[in-house]
Amino acid sequence: MTGDTMGITERILYKSERDPALEPAAWRVTDPRQLSGEAAGAARLDPRRLGEAPALTEKQRAALAAGRLTAVNALHPRHEAALDFVTPRPGKKRVHLLAVGDVGSALLLALKLLGGDVISTAGICDLSERTVARWVTEMGQISWPWDYEALPEVEAVGPEGLFGCDVFLFAAAKAIPPVGSAVKDVRMAQLAANRPLAESFARQARAAGFRGLFIVLSDPVDPLCRAVWRASNTGPGGELDYLGLLPEQIQGFGLGVMNARAAYFARRDPRFASFLTQGRTFGPHGKGLVAANSVEHYDDALSRELTRLTLEANLRVRDLGFKPYVAPAISSGAMQLLLALRGEWHCSSVPLGGVWFGCRNRFTPYGLELETLELPDALFDRLRETERALHEIS
Repeated sequence: MTGDTMGITERILYKSERDPALEPAAWRVTDPRQLSGEAAGAARLDPRRLGEAPALTEKQRAALAAGRLTAVNALHPRHEAALDFVTPRPGKKRVHLLAVGDVGSALLLALKLLGGDVISTAGICDLSERTVARWVTEMGQISWPWDYEALPEVEAVGPEGLFGCDVFLFAAAKAIPPVGSAVKDVRMAQLAANRPLAESFARQARAAGFRGLFIVLSDPVDPLCRAVWRASNTGPGGELDYLGLLPEQIQGFGLGVMNARAAYFARRDPRFASFLTQGRTFGPHGKGLVAANSVEHYDDALSRELTRLTLEANLRVRDLGFKPYVAPAISSGAMQLLLALRGEWHCSSVPLGGVWFGCRNRFTPYGLELETLELPDALFDRLRETERALHEIS
Protein backbone atom coordinates (compact mmCIF):
# COMPACT_ATOMS: atom_id res chain seq x y z
CA MET A 1 0.00 0.00 0.00
CA THR A 2 2.91 2.35 0.55
CA GLY A 3 4.82 4.39 -1.94
CA ASP A 4 8.08 2.89 -0.65
CA THR A 5 10.39 2.03 -3.53
CA MET A 6 12.82 -0.25 -1.70
CA GLY A 7 13.91 -3.19 -3.84
CA ILE A 8 11.17 -5.72 -3.30
CA THR A 9 12.93 -8.06 -5.74
CA GLU A 10 15.29 -8.71 -2.80
CA ARG A 11 12.47 -9.88 -0.56
CA ILE A 12 13.22 -13.29 0.96
CA LEU A 13 10.40 -15.56 2.12
CA TYR A 14 9.97 -17.76 5.16
CA LYS A 15 7.05 -20.16 4.79
CA SER A 16 5.09 -20.45 8.00
CA GLU A 17 2.12 -22.66 8.86
CA ARG A 18 -0.40 -20.99 11.15
CA ASP A 19 -4.13 -20.89 11.73
CA PRO A 20 -5.32 -18.39 9.06
CA ALA A 21 -7.89 -17.03 11.53
CA LEU A 22 -5.24 -15.86 13.98
CA GLU A 23 -2.49 -14.04 12.13
CA PRO A 24 -1.80 -11.91 9.04
CA ALA A 25 -1.24 -13.93 5.88
CA ALA A 26 2.10 -12.16 5.36
CA TRP A 27 4.17 -9.96 7.64
CA ARG A 28 7.60 -8.43 8.01
CA VAL A 29 9.87 -10.38 10.36
CA THR A 30 12.03 -8.26 12.67
CA ASP A 31 12.87 -10.91 15.28
CA PRO A 32 13.37 -14.65 14.57
CA ARG A 33 11.22 -15.55 17.58
CA GLN A 34 8.23 -14.17 15.68
CA LEU A 35 8.52 -17.33 13.60
CA SER A 36 7.96 -19.69 16.53
CA GLY A 37 5.02 -22.01 16.02
CA GLU A 38 2.77 -20.64 18.74
CA ALA A 39 -0.18 -18.32 18.14
CA ALA A 40 1.31 -15.23 19.71
CA GLY A 41 -1.45 -12.69 20.27
CA ALA A 42 -0.19 -9.76 22.33
CA ALA A 43 3.16 -11.53 22.77
CA ARG A 44 3.94 -10.49 19.19
CA LEU A 45 4.58 -7.03 20.62
CA ASP A 46 7.37 -8.39 22.88
CA PRO A 47 9.26 -11.24 21.14
CA ARG A 48 10.99 -12.18 24.41
CA ARG A 49 7.68 -13.77 25.40
CA LEU A 50 7.53 -16.00 22.32
CA GLY A 51 8.84 -19.51 21.80
CA GLU A 52 12.16 -20.62 20.42
CA ALA A 53 13.14 -19.32 17.00
CA PRO A 54 13.25 -21.92 14.20
CA ALA A 55 16.37 -22.61 12.21
CA LEU A 56 16.88 -20.23 9.28
CA THR A 57 18.94 -20.64 6.16
CA GLU A 58 21.95 -18.40 5.68
CA LYS A 59 20.01 -16.44 3.08
CA GLN A 60 17.06 -15.96 5.43
CA ARG A 61 19.35 -14.84 8.27
CA ALA A 62 20.97 -12.27 6.00
CA ALA A 63 17.53 -11.03 4.86
CA LEU A 64 16.37 -10.75 8.48
CA ALA A 65 19.40 -8.65 9.37
CA ALA A 66 18.74 -6.41 6.37
CA GLY A 67 15.01 -6.05 7.13
CA ARG A 68 14.00 -7.97 4.00
CA LEU A 69 12.51 -11.17 5.44
CA THR A 70 8.80 -11.76 4.83
CA ALA A 71 6.90 -14.54 6.58
CA VAL A 72 4.03 -15.94 4.56
CA ASN A 73 1.40 -18.29 5.96
CA ALA A 74 1.34 -21.26 3.63
CA LEU A 75 -1.91 -22.48 5.23
CA HIS A 76 -3.80 -19.37 4.12
CA PRO A 77 -5.57 -20.11 0.80
CA ARG A 78 -4.76 -16.60 -0.43
CA HIS A 79 -1.13 -16.38 0.68
CA GLU A 80 0.00 -15.50 -2.85
CA ALA A 81 -2.48 -12.60 -2.87
CA ALA A 82 -0.99 -11.51 0.46
CA LEU A 83 2.40 -11.07 -1.20
CA ASP A 84 0.77 -9.04 -3.96
CA PHE A 85 -1.00 -6.86 -1.37
CA VAL A 86 2.27 -5.72 0.23
CA THR A 87 3.91 -4.96 -3.11
CA PRO A 88 3.97 -1.15 -3.50
CA ARG A 89 2.06 0.25 -6.43
CA PRO A 90 3.34 3.49 -7.93
CA GLY A 91 1.44 6.73 -7.79
CA LYS A 92 -1.14 8.35 -5.58
CA LYS A 93 -4.04 6.37 -4.18
CA ARG A 94 -7.77 6.58 -4.80
CA VAL A 95 -9.79 6.74 -1.56
CA HIS A 96 -13.51 6.07 -1.19
CA LEU A 97 -15.45 7.24 1.85
CA LEU A 98 -18.79 5.97 3.17
CA ALA A 99 -20.52 8.11 4.55
CA VAL A 100 -20.31 11.91 4.87
CA GLY A 101 -21.84 12.57 8.28
CA ASP A 102 -20.16 14.37 11.14
CA VAL A 103 -17.05 12.17 11.18
CA GLY A 104 -16.93 11.69 7.43
CA SER A 105 -17.16 15.38 6.57
CA ALA A 106 -14.42 16.36 9.05
CA LEU A 107 -12.25 13.52 7.77
CA LEU A 108 -12.86 14.53 4.15
CA LEU A 109 -11.82 18.13 4.80
CA ALA A 110 -8.57 17.00 6.45
CA LEU A 111 -7.74 14.60 3.62
CA LYS A 112 -8.43 17.33 1.08
CA LEU A 113 -6.08 19.77 2.79
CA LEU A 114 -3.32 17.38 3.88
CA GLY A 115 -3.34 14.46 1.45
CA GLY A 116 -2.19 15.93 -1.84
CA ASP A 117 1.07 13.97 -1.80
CA VAL A 118 -0.53 10.50 -1.54
CA ILE A 119 -4.20 10.83 -2.56
CA SER A 120 -5.29 11.42 -6.14
CA THR A 121 -9.07 11.36 -5.71
CA ALA A 122 -11.54 11.01 -2.87
CA GLY A 123 -14.84 9.45 -3.87
CA ILE A 124 -17.74 9.95 -1.48
CA CYS A 125 -20.97 7.99 -1.06
CA ASP A 126 -23.93 8.66 1.21
CA LEU A 127 -27.61 7.79 1.42
CA SER A 128 -28.35 11.48 0.86
CA GLU A 129 -27.58 12.61 -2.70
CA ARG A 130 -27.90 16.21 -1.54
CA THR A 131 -25.19 15.65 1.07
CA VAL A 132 -22.87 14.20 -1.56
CA ALA A 133 -23.60 17.07 -3.95
CA ARG A 134 -22.97 19.59 -1.18
CA TRP A 135 -19.54 18.18 -0.29
CA VAL A 136 -18.44 17.68 -3.90
CA THR A 137 -19.27 21.33 -4.51
CA GLU A 138 -17.68 22.65 -1.31
CA MET A 139 -14.50 20.59 -1.71
CA GLY A 140 -14.24 21.56 -5.37
CA GLN A 141 -14.05 25.20 -4.32
CA ILE A 142 -11.04 24.67 -2.06
CA SER A 143 -7.69 25.20 -3.77
CA TRP A 144 -4.46 27.09 -3.49
CA PRO A 145 -4.43 30.16 -5.76
CA TRP A 146 -2.56 29.42 -9.01
CA ASP A 147 -1.78 25.83 -7.95
CA TYR A 148 -5.11 24.28 -8.79
CA GLU A 149 -3.94 20.66 -9.08
CA ALA A 150 -2.18 20.46 -5.70
CA LEU A 151 -5.13 19.09 -3.70
CA PRO A 152 -7.03 15.83 -4.28
CA GLU A 153 -10.21 15.93 -6.31
CA VAL A 154 -13.47 15.02 -4.57
CA GLU A 155 -16.18 13.33 -6.58
CA ALA A 156 -19.39 11.35 -6.10
CA VAL A 157 -19.25 7.57 -6.27
CA GLY A 158 -22.24 5.24 -6.42
CA PRO A 159 -22.74 2.13 -4.25
CA GLU A 160 -21.83 -0.09 -7.19
CA GLY A 161 -18.41 1.51 -7.51
CA LEU A 162 -17.45 1.68 -3.84
CA PHE A 163 -14.65 -0.87 -4.12
CA GLY A 164 -13.04 0.51 -7.25
CA CYS A 165 -10.37 2.13 -5.10
CA ASP A 166 -7.16 1.58 -3.16
CA VAL A 167 -8.62 2.49 0.25
CA PHE A 168 -12.21 2.08 1.46
CA LEU A 169 -13.15 4.09 4.56
CA PHE A 170 -16.18 2.81 6.44
CA ALA A 171 -17.56 5.74 8.44
CA ALA A 172 -21.25 4.84 8.29
CA ALA A 173 -23.24 4.54 11.51
CA LYS A 174 -26.75 3.20 12.00
CA ALA A 175 -27.26 4.74 15.43
CA ILE A 176 -25.39 7.12 17.73
CA PRO A 177 -26.80 7.71 21.23
CA PRO A 178 -27.75 11.39 21.48
CA VAL A 179 -25.93 13.87 23.70
CA GLY A 180 -27.45 13.69 27.18
CA SER A 181 -28.56 10.05 26.86
CA ALA A 182 -28.16 7.69 29.80
CA VAL A 183 -25.96 5.33 27.79
CA LYS A 184 -22.61 5.03 29.57
CA ASP A 185 -20.65 2.98 27.03
CA VAL A 186 -21.66 4.68 23.79
CA ARG A 187 -19.35 2.60 21.62
CA MET A 188 -20.68 -0.77 22.70
CA ALA A 189 -24.24 0.50 22.36
CA GLN A 190 -23.47 0.94 18.67
CA LEU A 191 -22.18 -2.60 18.06
CA ALA A 192 -25.53 -4.30 17.54
CA ALA A 193 -26.68 -1.52 15.21
CA ASN A 194 -23.51 -1.06 13.16
CA ARG A 195 -22.31 -4.65 12.82
CA PRO A 196 -24.90 -5.77 10.21
CA LEU A 197 -24.10 -2.67 8.15
CA ALA A 198 -20.35 -3.31 8.29
CA GLU A 199 -20.85 -6.98 7.46
CA SER A 200 -22.90 -6.14 4.37
CA PHE A 201 -20.07 -4.03 2.96
CA ALA A 202 -17.55 -6.72 3.90
CA ARG A 203 -19.48 -9.20 1.76
CA GLN A 204 -19.59 -6.61 -1.02
CA ALA A 205 -15.80 -6.25 -0.80
CA ARG A 206 -15.43 -10.02 -1.14
CA ALA A 207 -17.73 -10.12 -4.18
CA ALA A 208 -15.74 -7.29 -5.79
CA GLY A 209 -12.42 -9.04 -5.16
CA PHE A 210 -11.24 -5.93 -3.33
CA ARG A 211 -7.44 -5.75 -3.10
CA GLY A 212 -7.00 -2.53 -1.12
CA LEU A 213 -7.26 -1.37 2.49
CA PHE A 214 -10.60 -1.67 4.29
CA ILE A 215 -10.52 0.91 7.10
CA VAL A 216 -13.11 0.84 9.90
CA LEU A 217 -13.82 4.23 11.50
CA SER A 218 -17.27 3.51 12.94
CA ASP A 219 -17.66 2.48 16.58
CA PRO A 220 -16.89 0.15 18.14
CA VAL A 221 -13.89 0.04 15.84
CA ASP A 222 -12.09 -3.09 17.03
CA PRO A 223 -15.02 -5.55 17.23
CA LEU A 224 -16.28 -4.24 13.88
CA CYS A 225 -12.92 -5.07 12.28
CA ARG A 226 -13.29 -8.64 13.43
CA ALA A 227 -16.88 -8.75 12.16
CA VAL A 228 -15.77 -7.39 8.77
CA TRP A 229 -13.08 -10.07 8.45
CA ARG A 230 -15.41 -12.90 9.43
CA ALA A 231 -18.25 -11.76 7.14
CA SER A 232 -15.95 -11.36 4.15
CA ASN A 233 -14.40 -14.80 4.72
CA THR A 234 -17.64 -16.73 5.18
CA GLY A 235 -18.65 -18.84 2.20
CA PRO A 236 -22.14 -19.47 0.83
CA GLY A 237 -22.61 -22.41 3.16
CA GLY A 238 -21.80 -20.40 6.25
CA GLU A 239 -18.31 -21.83 6.73
CA LEU A 240 -15.05 -19.91 6.98
CA ASP A 241 -13.25 -20.40 3.68
CA TYR A 242 -10.66 -17.58 3.97
CA LEU A 243 -11.37 -16.39 0.42
CA GLY A 244 -12.34 -12.85 1.38
CA LEU A 245 -10.32 -9.98 2.79
CA LEU A 246 -6.88 -10.81 4.15
CA PRO A 247 -6.53 -10.02 7.87
CA GLU A 248 -3.91 -7.37 7.10
CA GLN A 249 -6.25 -5.69 4.60
CA ILE A 250 -8.43 -4.58 7.51
CA GLN A 251 -7.39 -1.90 9.99
CA GLY A 252 -9.34 -0.08 12.67
CA PHE A 253 -8.70 3.63 13.03
CA GLY A 254 -9.60 4.45 16.61
CA LEU A 255 -6.37 4.43 18.58
CA GLY A 256 -4.99 7.64 17.06
CA VAL A 257 -7.32 9.92 18.99
CA MET A 258 -6.72 7.99 22.21
CA ASN A 259 -3.00 8.54 21.75
CA ALA A 260 -3.64 12.24 21.07
CA ARG A 261 -5.90 12.54 24.12
CA ALA A 262 -3.24 10.95 26.34
CA ALA A 263 -0.73 13.47 24.96
CA TYR A 264 -3.23 16.26 25.66
CA PHE A 265 -3.20 15.41 29.37
CA ALA A 266 0.56 14.80 29.38
CA ARG A 267 1.16 18.33 28.09
CA ARG A 268 -0.96 19.77 30.88
CA ASP A 269 0.13 17.70 33.88
CA PRO A 270 3.86 17.24 34.64
CA ARG A 271 3.12 13.89 36.28
CA PHE A 272 2.35 12.45 32.84
CA ALA A 273 5.09 14.28 30.93
CA SER A 274 7.07 11.09 30.29
CA PHE A 275 4.29 9.93 27.96
CA LEU A 276 5.34 12.52 25.39
CA THR A 277 8.75 10.87 24.85
CA GLN A 278 8.44 7.35 26.26
CA GLY A 279 4.74 6.52 26.35
CA ARG A 280 2.53 4.31 24.19
CA THR A 281 -1.14 3.50 23.80
CA PHE A 282 -2.43 -0.01 23.14
CA GLY A 283 -5.71 -1.75 22.63
CA PRO A 284 -9.17 -0.60 21.59
CA HIS A 285 -10.87 2.72 21.08
CA GLY A 286 -12.76 2.49 24.34
CA LYS A 287 -12.89 0.16 27.33
CA GLY A 288 -9.72 -1.92 27.51
CA LEU A 289 -7.46 0.89 26.33
CA VAL A 290 -4.01 0.97 27.92
CA ALA A 291 -2.16 4.29 28.06
CA ALA A 292 1.34 3.62 29.40
CA ASN A 293 3.11 6.62 30.88
CA SER A 294 6.44 5.10 29.84
CA VAL A 295 7.60 1.76 28.50
CA GLU A 296 11.06 1.99 30.02
CA HIS A 297 9.91 3.39 33.38
CA TYR A 298 6.37 2.09 33.61
CA ASP A 299 4.30 3.30 36.57
CA ASP A 300 1.14 1.23 36.82
CA ALA A 301 -0.84 3.60 39.06
CA LEU A 302 0.09 6.65 37.01
CA SER A 303 -0.69 4.85 33.76
CA ARG A 304 -4.09 3.74 35.00
CA GLU A 305 -4.92 7.32 35.92
CA LEU A 306 -3.80 8.55 32.50
CA THR A 307 -5.86 5.78 30.89
CA ARG A 308 -8.96 6.84 32.83
CA LEU A 309 -8.58 10.49 31.82
CA THR A 310 -8.08 9.45 28.19
CA LEU A 311 -11.14 7.22 28.20
CA GLU A 312 -13.32 9.93 29.73
CA ALA A 313 -12.14 12.76 27.49
CA ASN A 314 -15.01 12.28 25.05
CA LEU A 315 -17.49 12.49 27.93
CA ARG A 316 -16.19 15.94 28.83
CA VAL A 317 -17.10 17.14 25.33
CA ARG A 318 -20.54 15.57 25.70
CA ASP A 319 -20.91 17.37 29.03
CA LEU A 320 -20.52 20.62 27.08
CA GLY A 321 -23.43 19.57 24.90
CA PHE A 322 -21.50 18.51 21.78
CA LYS A 323 -20.80 15.23 20.02
CA PRO A 324 -17.05 14.48 20.23
CA TYR A 325 -16.34 13.72 16.58
CA VAL A 326 -13.81 16.29 15.33
CA ALA A 327 -10.72 14.96 17.14
CA PRO A 328 -11.51 11.31 16.24
CA ALA A 329 -12.07 12.20 12.58
CA ILE A 330 -8.72 14.02 12.37
CA SER A 331 -6.44 12.21 14.83
CA SER A 332 -7.74 8.67 14.29
CA GLY A 333 -8.90 9.02 10.70
CA ALA A 334 -7.08 11.47 8.47
CA MET A 335 -3.72 11.58 10.22
CA GLN A 336 -3.36 7.80 10.59
CA LEU A 337 -4.44 7.16 7.00
CA LEU A 338 -1.90 9.62 5.62
CA LEU A 339 0.86 8.10 7.74
CA ALA A 340 -0.16 4.60 6.61
CA LEU A 341 -0.14 5.56 2.93
CA ARG A 342 3.30 7.08 3.36
CA GLY A 343 4.60 3.85 4.88
CA GLU A 344 5.20 5.54 8.24
CA TRP A 345 4.46 4.39 11.78
CA HIS A 346 0.87 4.98 12.76
CA CYS A 347 -1.65 4.00 15.46
CA SER A 348 -4.31 1.52 14.40
CA SER A 349 -5.86 -1.84 15.20
CA VAL A 350 -4.30 -4.83 13.47
CA PRO A 351 -4.99 -8.59 13.48
CA LEU A 352 -3.36 -10.11 16.54
CA GLY A 353 -4.23 -13.59 17.72
CA GLY A 354 -7.77 -13.55 16.32
CA VAL A 355 -8.79 -10.04 17.43
CA TRP A 356 -7.99 -6.55 16.20
CA PHE A 357 -5.68 -4.87 18.67
CA GLY A 358 -4.43 -1.29 18.63
CA CYS A 359 -0.68 -0.72 18.48
CA ARG A 360 2.01 1.14 16.57
CA ASN A 361 2.56 -0.40 13.12
CA ARG A 362 3.42 0.37 9.53
CA PHE A 363 3.06 -1.03 6.03
CA THR A 364 6.30 -2.00 4.28
CA PRO A 365 7.16 -3.73 0.99
CA TYR A 366 7.95 -6.76 3.16
CA GLY A 367 4.60 -6.93 4.90
CA LEU A 368 2.86 -5.40 7.89
CA GLU A 369 5.35 -4.58 10.64
CA LEU A 370 4.42 -4.24 14.31
CA GLU A 371 6.53 -2.22 16.70
CA THR A 372 8.19 -4.57 19.18
CA LEU A 373 9.24 -3.47 22.65
CA GLU A 374 10.51 -4.93 25.91
CA LEU A 375 7.32 -4.60 27.92
CA PRO A 376 7.38 -4.65 31.74
CA ASP A 377 5.38 -7.51 33.26
CA ALA A 378 2.75 -5.20 34.78
CA LEU A 379 2.16 -3.53 31.41
CA PHE A 380 2.12 -6.81 29.49
CA ASP A 381 -0.42 -8.25 31.94
CA ARG A 382 -2.73 -5.35 31.11
CA LEU A 383 -2.36 -6.05 27.38
CA ARG A 384 -3.21 -9.71 27.95
CA GLU A 385 -6.27 -8.67 29.95
CA THR A 386 -7.41 -6.42 27.10
CA GLU A 387 -6.80 -9.20 24.58
CA ARG A 388 -8.98 -11.60 26.57
CA ALA A 389 -11.74 -9.00 26.83
CA LEU A 390 -11.72 -8.46 23.07
CA HIS A 391 -12.08 -12.20 22.51
CA GLU A 392 -15.16 -12.21 24.70
CA ILE A 393 -17.00 -9.67 22.55
CA SER A 394 -19.17 -11.63 20.14
